[in-house]
Amino acid sequence: KLSEALGQPVVVENRAGAGGNIAAAQVAKAAPDGYQLLVTTSALAVNATLSKAPGYDALKDFVPISIVAASPNVLVAAPSLAARNLQEVITFAKSGKLNYGTAGNGTTPHLTAEYLFGVLANVKLTHIPYQGAGPALAATVGGQIELASVALPAAVEMIKAGKVRGIAVTSLKRIGAIAEVPTVAESGFAGFEDATWVSVLAPRGTDPAIVTQLNTQINKILAEPEFRARLAGVGFEAVGGSAAEAAQTVQSEVTRWAKVIQATGVRVD
Repeated sequence: KLSEALGQPVVVENRAGAGGNIAAAQVAKAAPDGYQLLVTTSALAVNATLSKAPGYDALKDFVPISIVAASPNVLVAAPSLAARNLQEVITFAKSGKLNYGTAGNGTTPHLTAEYLFGVLANVKLTHIPYQGAGPALAATVGGQIELASVALPAAVEMIKAGKVRGIAVTSLKRIGAIAEVPTVAESGFAGFEDATWVSVLAPRGTDPAIVTQLNTQINKILAEPEFRARLAGVGFEAVGGSAAEAAQTVQSEVTRWAKVIQATGVRVD
């Protein structure tokens, strides 16, 4: 869509590794000419505290352009697990050992689960990190682990198909695609909300006119009903807004996740 809007090719170059740090560090060092951008998730805000040496400064080395979309995280259970809701999971965890899988150490679904169970509910579950949400969900389906905490898009179709049971979503309101799954907030933890967001950022020093142009085009794309429907179909909600609002979101998220990391004691280094 951005290629069409700008009239020139936009090439997606996947740079996996270190929880997003490799890609972020590459863009942080790139020329601030608007030709190399970073598309990342809330991992950027998490890694600001979680990683001892991420290779960049999340707040100083980038100019946020847009928060494109956001999606809650979701806790799902293997069909064989007797617990059918969050309170039953917590009760079960108090009387016996439960394992839960995630897409990896330090991901927002991992931190969400650690904060929910370890800090708020004061129960201990064993975390099993996998190389992505897909393997964690496959292990849940196969019964190797009892639960998985993942970003919603990875689990929507499995929940619909009954391959896993939705226990709770971390949005304040239920999600239309899986309306039968309650929220964490209505499951005994009023006000609880968490999300994984996707953002576009440019290297520090990028001309404000370039930032404005990209922000304007992204907002136009996000306003298209077809594009919003595609996002909703996989559990994402379009966000958009100004570049200043995006910068405020990144700043507040760095602060918020720092508090969660401190409370949970999660470390990856």
